[in-house]
Amino acid sequence: MPGRTQRSRTVSWMRRPGRAPVPVDGLTAFVSGAGSGIGRALALRLAAHGCPLALVDLDGDRLSKTAEGIDGPVLARTLDVRDAEAQAAFAAEVSAWAPAPLGMVCNNAGVTTSQPVAGAVVEDDDWVMDVNFRGAVCGVRAFLPLLLRQRSGVIVNISSAFGLVGFANQSAYCASKFALRGFTESLRIELRGSGVRAVTVHPGAIPTGIVRASRYHGHPLWPDVSREQAADEFDRLARTTPERAAQLIHEGVRAGRERILIGADARALDVLARVMPERYVDLLAAAGRLAARRR
Repeated sequence: MPGRTQRSRTVSWMRRPGRAPVPVDGLTAFVSGAGSGIGRALALRLAAHGCPLALVDLDGDRLSKTAEGIDGPVLARTLDVRDAEAQAAFAAEVSAWAPAPLGMVCNNAGVTTSQPVAGAVVEDDDWVMDVNFRGAVCGVRAFLPLLLRQRSGVIVNISSAFGLVGFANQSAYCASKFALRGFTESLRIELRGSGVRAVTVHPGAIPTGIVRASRYHGHPLWPDVSREQAADEFDRLARTTPERAAQLIHEGVRAGRERILIGADARALDVLARVMPERYVDLLAAAGRLAARRR
């Protein structure tokens, strides 16, 4: 029957091939933003699985603390991920130093600001875009030639649950994480057949210190809340630890996953964005009003 044959061919074409395991353990790994939060937790986890570590962070003291906790080969440099030349130079240094082939490149460094679009401090929005998006792009461009030459390895770009949905007073952060998601998904298509993979990670609320380090201009729900109070509230609500996030990233990459959601909140927002792309804004606004009344 022609109709059935055509449908069978279509279904066969759409069926995803089985995911092949990705070698990670024992291979060299690069992690940016390794001085705290997910970056530090991931570095410590990978080191525990035999990975030589190449680590960068803008905060040298925090980076040193991470490096001191690693029992194994580690190359750590204080570096601003926005500096494309510095990232390229570090990639060359890693290539010469690495005691094992490069297995993972994790662009994790991130910052945020909290402010409305109307009357925003433009410099703070630019800062968020430069670190979160352009910093990750610089990391990809620095290390991708090494991965392509060896025809193996995985690029892991840390987006966010806010790379799935928009949120009030987080326009710059959402824009940077949406952009990183789109960049990575485009890169994934380009890398087909190269032996190199690209993965997006979407963490929900995780107590990483990002709110305390933010350029804060007010809470979207509670105008009288200070940055420290907002950070305390965020940490209270965050249910997923950096260590759990690192575990899920590590296991997801090894399993060959291309998109990793971290936390029940990230999974819920992913469903809302796909099932109710025009209505989720109303639901988030209603949830925000309810939270404001309960405060």
